[in-house]
Amino acid sequence: MTEIILSNITASITEFKGNPTKTVESALGEPIAILNRNKPAFYCIPAEKYETIIEMLDDAELVKIIKKRSAQKEIEADINDL
Repeated sequence: MTEIILSNITASITEFKGNPTKTVESALGEPIAILNRNKPAFYCIPAEKYETIIEMLDDAELVKIIKKRSAQKEIEADINDL
């Protein structure tokens, strides 16, 4: 059976267990598919990339809220009344 690998870089789980830091550093900041018996077991990404993904997900949630609220009736307010 074929497997989809969502990374250009792969490493065996044995290699990863032997020296995880070296494996991550060798990818030069790119995601790594960790393979177990030639099938993706998990993906390893640097902290910076993970943080970027989380920020993008947060932004996507905010966009949903903005779109939902944009359909609501506007309420006039004076900043001095707040």
